[in-house]
Amino acid sequence: MSSGDEEVRVQDDARMETLAVHAGEQVSDPDGSVVFPIYQGTVYRSAPGESYHDIQYLRLNSTPSQRYLHDKLAALEGAQAAVATASGMAAVTTILHTLLAAGDHLLVGDVLYGGTHDFLAKHADRLGWEYTVIDPHDPSSWEAARRPNTKAVLVETITNPLMRVGRLPELVAFAKASGLVSVVDNTFASPVNFRPLAAGFDLVFHSATKYLNGHSDLVAGSVAGSTELVDSVRRTLNIYGGTLDPHAGFLLARGLKTLALRVREQNATALALAEFLSANDTVSAVNYPGLADHPDHAVASELLSGFGGMLSFRLAGGVAAAETFLSSLTLPAVAPSLGGIESLVTLPARTSHAGMTPEARAAAGVHDDLVRFSCGIEHVDDLVADLSGALAKV
Repeated sequence: MSSGDEEVRVQDDARMETLAVHAGEQVSDPDGSVVFPIYQGTVYRSAPGESYHDIQYLRLNSTPSQRYLHDKLAALEGAQAAVATASGMAAVTTILHTLLAAGDHLLVGDVLYGGTHDFLAKHADRLGWEYTVIDPHDPSSWEAARRPNTKAVLVETITNPLMRVGRLPELVAFAKASGLVSVVDNTFASPVNFRPLAAGFDLVFHSATKYLNGHSDLVAGSVAGSTELVDSVRRTLNIYGGTLDPHAGFLLARGLKTLALRVREQNATALALAEFLSANDTVSAVNYPGLADHPDHAVASELLSGFGGMLSFRLAGGVAAAETFLSSLTLPAVAPSLGGIESLVTLPARTSHAGMTPEARAAAGVHDDLVRFSCGIEHVDDLVADLSGALAKV
């Protein structure tokens, strides 16, 4: 918080809707605007003897606009501290560069976002890192994968694109007992549906491009956790330069204020669409943890306050049927990304997981005909009608 600003106080037991609007807010002098302004400046006056990483400078992620955004992100995560990054990939790569040195070993979940998988597959060796893939659903296998030089474990809350939910409480316990830093990508769940830090994770990150912003008009990332860990991540970020632009930060802070409303509507829509698709004869499989027949429904029901706005499915007619279906939709845009107010539909094999080899995609269950659907905030009946019409043409 900058000098002369007054922080808006929020009760400790405030609910997510209230936190999203008011937590981290500041009344900024001299004009007392209700909306915190954009500080576009790159350089600010500093006090004699001030630490380099604490001076107000845009690349150092310490300007008034950045600190304001970080306070909001931390409040939503229930974290001591948070830092915004230029993208979700900047978040995860900065975390890994912070936690790992040459010769270190990492445990990773067997299904990762395509960009994360690509980064490790193509760059871990030359950075001197080793990593072992683990099954987040099989705690009995984790100890055998751990090595004396293992430093951290990285998993996702809800995986992309099969919407799997691992044994996260057991994984946290394993990490703590083994002295590992536990890191989770919470992009698909958002803080509305799951708060990883309260569950015991050490660091949580997001592609804030998705649900945190929610309007498909910026690229950003976020990292949250203890002050000590986040400060270490921020110092690494300062060196690599993955700083979020002030205007993008302003838009992200604005998007956060409607997060709870958007996500809960998307949760409800996704469940309704999953149930509709499951009952349709042209659909051969539906992946949504809110369905009773999903393999992780029980664990997801215990962990999550909502099952998310993402689902995926396969049509009985294969790739040709999937292509016909996508071309017949009128409301959802055929486009990658997710989490916005508009519904989006895509084939992950051609977008988010295109960087993987066909063999790796097949092993992960990302078949060429798999359709991924990101629910927006359109009326559910209109979406059902649109999907019904497209399915009739398959």
